[in-house]
Amino acid sequence: MSNNVENLSPQIIRGIVKEMQDLVNSPPEGIKVQVNEEDVTDIQAFIDGPAGTPYTGGTFKVKLTLGKSFPAEPPKAYFLTKIFHPNVAANGEICVNTLKKDWKSDLGIKHILLTIKCLLIVPNAESALNEEAGKLLLEQYEDYYQRAKMMTEIHAQHKCKGDIDGPLAKKHAGDKKLTAEKKKILKDKKRTLKRL
Repeated sequence: MSNNVENLSPQIIRGIVKEMQDLVNSPPEGIKVQVNEEDVTDIQAFIDGPAGTPYTGGTFKVKLTLGKSFPAEPPKAYFLTKIFHPNVAANGEICVNTLKKDWKSDLGIKHILLTIKCLLIVPNAESALNEEAGKLLLEQYEDYYQRAKMMTEIHAQHKCKGDIDGPLAKKHAGDKKLTAEKKKILKDKKRTLKRL
């Protein structure tokens, strides 16, 4: 894994650092970035699964890799958390037009992260990297939904808060209440599923 900092101009690095600080200070709803002090081109974020999707209740770790031609070329984006989604390959690579033909050098990191979050809400079966997920999305939505939901429950839910480091780890007092609420929601969901 090579550090990309030396490949980018100081001006571009300053821009990335500023944008990351803005994202830390005023994060978009449901998105938290992790700043890597050693390598600003290693951008990682946690995206909460949007409500009303099979990803609800999950937190997905995403990584952006900025190449030496950034921002002329788009970064590559990967899900580090396993996910069942038409636009995510088995290795986690994300396929979205914003990072391909629709890329513009003035689109920032915030825009990319919001685009990835939107992809969780509106998957695009036409540009499927995971053909099985794309086929199910189009032909058997209920099966797609259940499978994506199951993967979310297995891979994207943090049982212990210790695996998220940084400012998130400090909020323990409110966590107990949240966990009780989550348990109730899960119990209600199971009850609903039994009725179906």
